[in-house]
Amino acid sequence: MKPISKVVLETPASGIRRFFDIVSQMQDVVSLGVGEPDFDTPWRVTEACIYSLERGKTHYTSNYGTIELRTGISDYLRAREGLEYNPENQILITVGVSEGMDLAMRAILNPGDEVIMPEPCFVAYKPCISFAGGVPVPVCSYMEDGFAVKPEQIEAAVTPKTKAIWISYPTNPTGGVASRETLEKIVQIAVKHDLYIISDEIYDRLTYDGKHTCVPTLAGAYDRTIFLNGFSKAYAMTGWRIGYACGAPNVIEAMMKIHQYTMMCAPIMAQVAALEAIKNGYEDSEAMIEQYSQRRRVMVKGLNDAGLECISPGGAFYAFPSVKSTGLTSDEFSERLLFEEKVAVVPGGAFGECGEGHIRCSYATSIEKIEIAIERIARFVSKLK
Repeated sequence: MKPISKVVLETPASGIRRFFDIVSQMQDVVSLGVGEPDFDTPWRVTEACIYSLERGKTHYTSNYGTIELRTGISDYLRAREGLEYNPENQILITVGVSEGMDLAMRAILNPGDEVIMPEPCFVAYKPCISFAGGVPVPVCSYMEDGFAVKPEQIEAAVTPKTKAIWISYPTNPTGGVASRETLEKIVQIAVKHDLYIISDEIYDRLTYDGKHTCVPTLAGAYDRTIFLNGFSKAYAMTGWRIGYACGAPNVIEAMMKIHQYTMMCAPIMAQVAALEAIKNGYEDSEAMIEQYSQRRRVMVKGLNDAGLECISPGGAFYAFPSVKSTGLTSDEFSERLLFEEKVAVVPGGAFGECGEGHIRCSYATSIEKIEIAIERIARFVSKLK
């Protein structure tokens, strides 16, 4: 047999999944690793889905998604951000934001095109670029800067082959948030070099300190930005797999063309649920976000008290403490913590080389479990001294 794709062979398996394959075989593990809300989807959302099934809504939708959901998203973005996206040709419903990322890369990249992406970042960014024939160009962000990339670093990474800048704030895995001024400067760089911007804002609602800055609202950004968002995090709908992409009509049409040949459409019952969430789920979402904010405070204080330097994340539901003081690598720390104290975290290196020396701790779990995990982490760190 001839070999499979070289690009796929050279792409490592997810560093997150490796640890959770181990966790699945162990007892009494407290997991701070999964980037998934521990809340149930609000009942009103689930009920809307059930009712739609009872009425026989189990068929294909338009490749773009139902016009009702696209209109709901358009109305929501207009009210929340002052953004005007035509639901007819500027919004595409995707199977989670992950599909939206893949579609965006395949729609805009030619072989050899470069995409600048701040690290540490979500594990799928680099593979999405590579699978589309592009070249990922990582740019490091650091804890002392709140894990917000510096615009001058992005400027320095631009070459004649650069096609796009990929940004995501609040960010997974660090919880970092970039200031409006920083994002404005990044947009100016994109305008100067005529680049696309891919803005993954799945954690926009989970911004704790100040107001979220929506990238396409910034001067010069609207026409060149592919705006990605979804329902997984703010509405506890990870398994429903519903996201959306907004942008210029020609870009959205190109993404839809790929989508129609690969996915056809997102499941109609999940689209019905998403419409209910965006129309009537605000209070449910706000209650969850308040819980995350409380957990954040407990997590950050506990990690610092345990001897791991940790800044307070401005968004998402992750803390990204440094383990450099222990003398262990991220992998060594994570493996030993798992086997010796039964606490699961994700080594920072899973999110790119710039994440080495850190671990990702998700506080999308109860305060009780966070407190148990912190007690075990403190005990583990004390044994290393």
